[in-house]
Amino acid sequence: MHINPQETHKQNIAALTIAAIGVVFGDIGTSPIYTIREVFSPRYGIIPSEANILGCLSLIFWALALIVSVKYIFFMLKADNRGEGGMMALLALVLKATEKKPKKRFLLIALGLFGAALFYGDGIITPAISVLSAVEGLGVATPTLQPYVIPITIVIVILLFMLQQRGTAGVGALFGPVTVVWFGVLGFLGIINLGLDVSVFRALNPIYAVQFFITNKIFGFLAIGAIALAITGTEGIYTDMGHFGRKPIRIAWSLWVWPNLLLNYFGQGALILAQPETIAHPFYNMVPSWGLYPLIGMTTIATVVASQAVISGTYSLTRQAIQLGYCPRLDVFHTSESEIGQIYMPWINWMLLAAVLLLILSFGSSSNLAGAYGVAVTGMMAIDTVMAYFVVTHLWGWQRWYALPIAMIFLAIDLVLFAANSVKILHGGWFPFTIGLILFTLFTTWYRGRQGLIRELAPDALELKPFLNSLSTYPPQRVSGTAVFMTTSSNAVPHALLHNLNHNKVLHERVVLLTVKTEEIPHVSSQDRVVVEPITDEFFKILVSYGFKDQPDIPAALELCAPMGLTFNTMDTSYFLSRQTLVPKLGKDMALWREKLFALMSRNSSSAISFFKLPANRVVELGTRIEL
Repeated sequence: MHINPQETHKQNIAALTIAAIGVVFGDIGTSPIYTIREVFSPRYGIIPSEANILGCLSLIFWALALIVSVKYIFFMLKADNRGEGGMMALLALVLKATEKKPKKRFLLIALGLFGAALFYGDGIITPAISVLSAVEGLGVATPTLQPYVIPITIVIVILLFMLQQRGTAGVGALFGPVTVVWFGVLGFLGIINLGLDVSVFRALNPIYAVQFFITNKIFGFLAIGAIALAITGTEGIYTDMGHFGRKPIRIAWSLWVWPNLLLNYFGQGALILAQPETIAHPFYNMVPSWGLYPLIGMTTIATVVASQAVISGTYSLTRQAIQLGYCPRLDVFHTSESEIGQIYMPWINWMLLAAVLLLILSFGSSSNLAGAYGVAVTGMMAIDTVMAYFVVTHLWGWQRWYALPIAMIFLAIDLVLFAANSVKILHGGWFPFTIGLILFTLFTTWYRGRQGLIRELAPDALELKPFLNSLSTYPPQRVSGTAVFMTTSSNAVPHALLHNLNHNKVLHERVVLLTVKTEEIPHVSSQDRVVVEPITDEFFKILVSYGFKDQPDIPAALELCAPMGLTFNTMDTSYFLSRQTLVPKLGKDMALWREKLFALMSRNSSSAISFFKLPANRVVELGTRIEL
């Protein structure tokens, strides 16, 4: 049977487009539940007059057009790292772009790490506000169910996080179809309500957005913080680019997601103009009473899908941070044999659950959480703009006269949205900033601690060449087998090798000095994975390279050495690792509290055995005491 490659390509694009609707746009798809309601919340004092309704719709339309369509769909998707996106991919590009500019490099690394830290705040807030806003529909259906909103939300959230260890492959298969239907429902609800007042399409004119500010003055500016809720989840457009590609994401947004979002927002506007009393919950009032419970059920499913995508993104970001050296090793479990991106991280999962539950119990309603949400989202968007500017000008050679005006327009919009949300710092906005500062401190402490540890070990390290000469002069007893010593520097003698030689007085007949390097690219192909350098007939250097999205597997990497004449028998190969006992001490490079924090993180990091997939019964660990 003849297979048409062009037809197959079209089928792949269609499948990826459907999947992208579920994973990439699940978060932004839940925004209509609460956005317009928050704009007219009593805290802003803006009345739902015709002019204000049209102004609100105009702001939402232009926010989606300029920020999502132009900035992220068109501009940010171009700032890829070999097809991959996200804050860590962008940070890796910045590291490459500023190699010879240490001052800019330091500031941009700090900015990128803080942006990554804010993503964790988003990962905590999204499940809380999304699921809570869905379940709050029960209180709209009947006030007698209002006391059960928080307990039901907590049960759903706990079940969601407990299911993570089973893997997201099965759930992920439903992401696309479920969310495609969800956006269809959003559009349908909008259409049936637009008949109440089709004049709402006047809001496409930006003059209504301008008049909204002129009329409401400072309160109009503050309400912009609620408008930002309409663009939550836009970071996912860039983060998930590597999973789906630019074209499917752009098709999904342009042909299905954006049209249905606009129909729903404008349908809510038409409903409020015709029935002002629906302003308290315009989304749930879009359906007749008989359709309310089915809508609540579907809304809950949609919010669970949106939450799942953010939780999976948090796992992915953490693994990338580990690979780039900003986070200690944590246990990573693969939940799919075919999809490398399907991972589960127990420590991250349970910390997220605890934080989400604390958030739900502390804030009590999605309206109270709205302030916290906007700060995290707009902060990440501003950081994206700054870092993307440096990438396109320093790495891709864009002329500044061309790149700067574009970046300044985007940054001005980001900063206005951020400023409007920053006034809510005392009313929930403190939460993502607190999470961001804590994680930023952990990231920078781990990075600085590792650098300091390398400096402490360097003076005691013996150069490899004189050491090999001494072995030929005073040869130790040799034993059969292969010894693999993992080391950060292939030009120095590993501490584990010296300890083994001093204590056991033997050396294996074949010795491998293995260095693992993380490249500033997402993936390293198997052809480029290993580089073998013979030193003598018995000594070899092996460099194993991984991308920041690759999962290290040392035994699998060593199998790639066979074509280079170096084979490894699993039962005849021993792995030697150094385990450092860290002792914080005053007067060193870092403050004492940072040294203690680094030592604590080091003690609680997962074993190198599991992280590098080493066979546990073939590993020898030798300890070293180091004063920081």
